[in-house]
Amino acid sequence: MQTRDATARPDIVDLDEFQRARAELLVQEKELTRLSDKIAAQRRRLPMTLVPEYTFDGEHGPVTLRGLFGDRTQLVVQNFMFDPEWDAGCPSCSYMVDNMPHLAHFGPHDIAVACVSAAPIAKLLAYRDRMGWQVPWVSSRNNTYNRDFGWTADDGERPGFSFYVRTNDDVHLTYSTDGRGVEPLAGMVGYLDRTVFGRQENWEDSPAGWPQGEPFRHTRRHDEY
Repeated sequence: MQTRDATARPDIVDLDEFQRARAELLVQEKELTRLSDKIAAQRRRLPMTLVPEYTFDGEHGPVTLRGLFGDRTQLVVQNFMFDPEWDAGCPSCSYMVDNMPHLAHFGPHDIAVACVSAAPIAKLLAYRDRMGWQVPWVSSRNNTYNRDFGWTADDGERPGFSFYVRTNDDVHLTYSTDGRGVEPLAGMVGYLDRTVFGRQENWEDSPAGWPQGEPFRHTRRHDEY
């Protein structure tokens, strides 16, 4: 871990110079926004693939993948790392649920949301109660969903998001992402990236003396800070 210099700070300038520097950076930020819009347009043009029906263990009994949509035409699934042997869910996946918008905001866009994990449903519901979440959560312990899509591999659980659309009773996968691809869905990251010290992780390009250390070292379940 890099030693933090308590005096390390940006250069001090007058307001006019700050505003000039800020305006220069804004040009690049706008380029990034336009590129992000262009990539989003390409996502909307991806082909989709038919997904077989899966039956999960739900809070009130068996529920199909189609059933997770309810009466909506789109479904966002967080593939949440929760190994059947664990007593609590992944801290980073928990961080992502904490960053999820209030579920009511998805309704006008005809989107349903759910989490899927490999742990037994009783563990998932107990952990959800502990965290104070409302998101629907189902267990894939008794089907092949996690294995089929790589969310459970020989080396363990993997996190990510899947996006689905339905036509009548047919469900299609339209997009999925994992690794750093989930970052746009974590609102906290956006705040950190705009602070002077950033995420304080050692892969970042920061000036000398900035506080840095191993990735995720600050990430805890919200009741463990």
